[in-house]
Amino acid sequence: MPGFLNVPVITAVIALVIVRQCAPQRVSGDRRWWVLPGVLLVMALREPGLVDPRHQAQSVGVLGAEVAVGVITGAGWAWTTRLWPAEDGALWGKGTRATVCVRTGGLTLRAALYGLAAVRGIHQGVPALMTALAATPVVRGGVLAWRAAEIPQPCRAPAEATPPRPAWKDRV
Repeated sequence: MPGFLNVPVITAVIALVIVRQCAPQRVSGDRRWWVLPGVLLVMALREPGLVDPRHQAQSVGVLGAEVAVGVITGAGWAWTTRLWPAEDGALWGKGTRATVCVRTGGLTLRAALYGLAAVRGIHQGVPALMTALAATPVVRGGVLAWRAAEIPQPCRAPAEATPPRPAWKDRV
């Protein structure tokens, strides 16, 4: 894809993610919330270019700062998500305005770190970006799973004391 198309495509993807996180979504009890970020991290660590060989110490520092921003953004994203149990026992979640602010702030900090690295001549490749991006959903998923476990299940109606009546053909 030509370079001039990258910015609109990235902007559209970011807008789609922000819009989707502000819509109510069912929070599944799936215990595999870490799989996709884990695959992303493994893919990043397998590729060369995680650290700039000409500026190793500075590159590791920028990578650490990007991962820290990802961790903070993921935690903020999870803590600002509103969770509630539905009548059927399912758990639902929805991002709030604070969620949008956290996500926007995280993206701004990442862009600033990338710009700072570029000004200093530090090359941040795709593996560094994938590593930093993997931190956000893994922390968000962990915090949401922890928060979901703390929410009590809605009270169910007690069973009736009388046994159910048999079907009509069982009666004489």
